[in-house]
Amino acid sequence: MLGHIDISSSVTANIIYFWKVWRHADNVYSFRVFNNQFISALNASAAVVGATGGAAGKWERFTLTRNLKNNRVHIKAYNGMYLQARDVNKVTADYMSSSEPDWGDNSATFEMIITIASPLHGEYQLANGFGPVDAARVLKYHRDSFISANDFEYLSKIGINGVRIPVGYWIASDPHPPKPFVPGSLQALDNAFLWAENNDMKIIIDLHAVPGSQNGQEHSASIDGVSQWATGRNDYGKSYIDLTLEVIEFLASRYSGRQGLYGIELLNEPMIHYVPIDTLKSYYRKGYEIMRRYSAETYVLISPLVGGDPGDLLDLGNEFFNSIIDLHYYNVFGDTFSNMTVQQNVDYVSVNRHQEITRLNQRGNGLLTFVGEWTNEWAVRGASQEDYQRFGQVQLQMYGQATAGWAYWNYIIDDPSNNHWDFKQSYETRYLLRPSSGWLH
Repeated sequence: MLGHIDISSSVTANIIYFWKVWRHADNVYSFRVFNNQFISALNASAAVVGATGGAAGKWERFTLTRNLKNNRVHIKAYNGMYLQARDVNKVTADYMSSSEPDWGDNSATFEMIITIASPLHGEYQLANGFGPVDAARVLKYHRDSFISANDFEYLSKIGINGVRIPVGYWIASDPHPPKPFVPGSLQALDNAFLWAENNDMKIIIDLHAVPGSQNGQEHSASIDGVSQWATGRNDYGKSYIDLTLEVIEFLASRYSGRQGLYGIELLNEPMIHYVPIDTLKSYYRKGYEIMRRYSAETYVLISPLVGGDPGDLLDLGNEFFNSIIDLHYYNVFGDTFSNMTVQQNVDYVSVNRHQEITRLNQRGNGLLTFVGEWTNEWAVRGASQEDYQRFGQVQLQMYGQATAGWAYWNYIIDDPSNNHWDFKQSYETRYLLRPSSGWLH
């Protein structure tokens, strides 16, 4: 959650701090500030609390006791003492008392006001918010009911020959994933392989969320909108990139022998603002080497930087065999598409997207092209069924020129207000005309 704490005391004037609040367990929290550092009480000699923590370790975790009657809190540091604000320039973790402070006006009583609820609604937030018991129940129900063997049979019958399945890094630790994630994702993927193979379909495993988040988005399991995958380390000093490579090894070792495996995507949508291109290429080389230890034929998929040029990865085609560059095309996000007409959207796909796919096909140095995400939705309001059909048809035509095909995002959704993102509904209501073949999410 995001919020600010208004520190009130009888000694100082009011001070307002804006902190991102991390919840580790009941009543245990960390606070991240604008420079992405954590509030830390590590400086025990001076008892000064400052924004010096690079990770949320034990000295960056605080126990909050809240008085719901007046919305005040006491914050206890790892050293067992309470935080207090005795002057306007510093907060210290040295409130001396034989018991918890009272709830009156004193230097160790803070007022906490949550000003903004979290804009992120990913699996991390769901699991963290529900807690281990309820999250396990909710996600088990979802996994047991949302997709079944009948869906794979349905897709096979209408000509869809594969699915691209996003997974999070915690799948490699199942059934004991890191908190707050809960077990079940590995069994869900195993089920998908069984159902795909029973219907002569293929699977791309898409590593969608990695430790530290590669793009700061909810779908990459970012905790608070920050991405530290390229530079961060866990509490034991291991780099997030090395941890991600361990996940690739787990997936390759477990599934390379499966008939239904088509490929593994090493990373989904790294963001140009957070991941240097040289760091990304180095990671892809290491991931490719791991993959080839388990299979010479399984396709290796690589995703370009969001906001960058896919052409920056083409030199890897000289080094990689059976590899694919994954392109994601949406006419929904960004100012470019906000005021486009139906015809302008159609033209953008038939000209701009066609030109990029053609360029990458011609200069790929052996890399295949794959439009791994697209949808039949746009920013046009009041569009007719015929308009949607035209838009869908030009996308199918252009993305069909990618040498490894396309995958629609996504198969079904549970939000009726976004029905055009739902392939099954769009197809059955004829807003999207029948594709000749393709993949789904």
